[in-house]
Amino acid sequence: MEKLQVMFQRSDANPEEVKCLMKSMFYTQRQHVNQGKSIKCLREEWPFWFDELGMSVHFKELTGIDLKKTFTRNSLSYFEEESMFFHVEDRFLAEEVQLEQVPLTPAVIVCGQSCYSSKRYMLSLDQNLINTNISSFISALCLMFRSYCFNIYYPSELASTLEFLQRCFFSINPEKGTKVQNKNSKRPLNLNPRVLTLIQELSDHEWR
Repeated sequence: MEKLQVMFQRSDANPEEVKCLMKSMFYTQRQHVNQGKSIKCLREEWPFWFDELGMSVHFKELTGIDLKKTFTRNSLSYFEEESMFFHVEDRFLAEEVQLEQVPLTPAVIVCGQSCYSSKRYMLSLDQNLINTNISSFISALCLMFRSYCFNIYYPSELASTLEFLQRCFFSINPEKGTKVQNKNSKRPLNLNPRVLTLIQELSDHEWR
């Protein structure tokens, strides 16, 4: 952990060495998450985990899915959910973003008017900017989705969209359970039937 912290301060850190170290520390990272450590604390202890490279390694270890490759293969063309994306002016610096207006759940901050024509993106988690220089929309969206590995439930207003992304584009299909939380009982809900219906209809269309 200390070696990764030191390497994070260097601009010439070897990506392959970072991947190897992040992979070897996966069990400890999961322990820290399950112990309820705050995002701020986790970011201080595991800075690479909040970088695209480190989060990609952790998410693949957790799910067995290379999210970016899977997403690109399934070719997402358009998503413009209001609560998933927070737009600021293209010239905005990280310190100018009004984080109190950004959702607590993972959100992509788009520097510009359009999600897919912006030249720069940021990622917010728990109203903290954890990555301020993401160069592509797909990278930003994959980072946002990977952020749910911190034992975060899907927000109710985005539940259908995120479950559709999870199952249709990222090909993560658990036999039971969902990351949508029942606000009354604090237990996971069953999979939204509308999501299942849409996936089935798309599947039927592919076979025609």
